[in-house]
Amino acid sequence: MSNTTEHSFSLVITGAPYSSQAPQTALAFAEAVIAAGHRIDRVFLYGDGVHLASALIAPPSDEMNLPKLWSEFLAEHNIPAVACIASALRRGLVNEQEQKRYELSASNLLPAFEIAGLGEWVESTIKSTKTLYFHAGD
Repeated sequence: MSNTTEHSFSLVITGAPYSSQAPQTALAFAEAVIAAGHRIDRVFLYGDGVHLASALIAPPSDEMNLPKLWSEFLAEHNIPAVACIASALRRGLVNEQEQKRYELSASNLLPAFEIAGLGEWVESTIKSTKTLYFHAGD
């Protein structure tokens, strides 16, 4: 019988890729969580963290493509990820529904992510045994 307890985590990322270590540190943590046999209930992007869900980020070939890496990780492990709708709209991140609603020329949300409200964050903090925040670190 194992003495280890399975934990479930909600991750909140508020730092933008390429101007903050938050998304990269959160990804390394998430990979370790899964490798240790624990679960991630949801990833929530807030503030500048929503840039992580943009399909329009194209880093140089010698840099990590953090949005792509996150999108692949989420899909592989079937982890829901939410970009806060208020933060997303302020920063030009929209899905097809918001594109139509605001009559914008394109949508740019990566498929592994959805846009939703703070209720998703509240729900995940209730469901998870632990909630961790990855901030930009001013």
